[in-house]
Amino acid sequence: MSASLLSEAALAVFRLNGQFLDVAEGLAKPAGITAAWWQVLGVVLAEPLPVAGIARRMGMTRQGVQRIADLLVDKGLCEYRPNPAHRRAKLLQPTPEGRAAVEKIVPGHAAFAARLAEELGEAEFREIVAALKRLSAALDRLAE
Repeated sequence: MSASLLSEAALAVFRLNGQFLDVAEGLAKPAGITAAWWQVLGVVLAEPLPVAGIARRMGMTRQGVQRIADLLVDKGLCEYRPNPAHRRAKLLQPTPEGRAAVEKIVPGHAAFAARLAEELGEAEFREIVAALKRLSAALDRLAE
C-alpha cells in the first residue's frame, strides 16, 4: 500500500512539475527569458547568493545552476560580485536589466495566480500548498 502511494505521489508531482514548467515558460517568454532563467533570477532578487546556495534552495545540482548563472551573466541579466564570506564562491546578483525582465512577468503571473485561486478556491489552494510543503519537508528529513 505505501509503495503504491509513493508511486502515485511521485507521478502526480512529476506531472505537476511539467505543468508548472509549461506555465512558467509561457509567462517568462514575453520577458525574453526562460523558466529556468526566471527561477534563478527569482532566488537572487532578495539577496545575492553563491551558486551552491541557489542550488540548495531550488533543489537542483550546483552544476545546473552554474550553467544558468553563467548564461544570465553573459546576457547581462546578472553579475557576479565578491563574496566576503568565501573568496572563490562569488555571489550572483541581478542587474537592473534582470530585475526589469522579472517585472515584465509580474502582471501575467498575478493574473494566472488569480485564475488558479478562483478555480480551486482560496482555502483549498492554501491547503494544497501546505500539503506540498509538508511532503517536501518529510522527504528532506528522510534524505538526511
